[in-house]
Amino acid sequence: MHPVRKKRLFVIVAIVIILSAAIGLILYALQQNINLFYSPSQIVMGDAPHDINIRAGGMVVKGSVKRHSETLAVTFDVTDFQHSVTISYRGILPDLFREGQGIVAQGKLDQNGVFQANQVLAKHDEKYMPPEVSEALRNAQKTTDRKINTEQSTH
Repeated sequence: MHPVRKKRLFVIVAIVIILSAAIGLILYALQQNINLFYSPSQIVMGDAPHDINIRAGGMVVKGSVKRHSETLAVTFDVTDFQHSVTISYRGILPDLFREGQGIVAQGKLDQNGVFQANQVLAKHDEKYMPPEVSEALRNAQKTTDRKINTEQSTH
């Protein structure tokens, strides 16, 4: 093989290897930072992965907030009006957090089905709700409406 061709082939192979490594590292970094959203119904049905960072959200169930007096730990239930999931959080909750409020929590689902949150976000006002939460609540409402209509039509 001619020395010029050999040099070109070496350069091309080196460029392909470097690009492959760069693309691989970028994909690995993106995979680590993806936080998919799951509604309480999806979590209860087993669609959500365990021990992987995800987001979960819905409305805080009234009467479900339990604060531990000696620590910053708090547990509460979140619902999409079809199913509820217990969320455990250690830290200071946002000022806007309250029962009946829409929230999104980031964290991991443990093997007991309790969502271990490392961050809790509350909506800013009554008109705004994160798109994932509002969509999950709409879907749950449609399913509930279908069940009611089916029950009414059979009676």
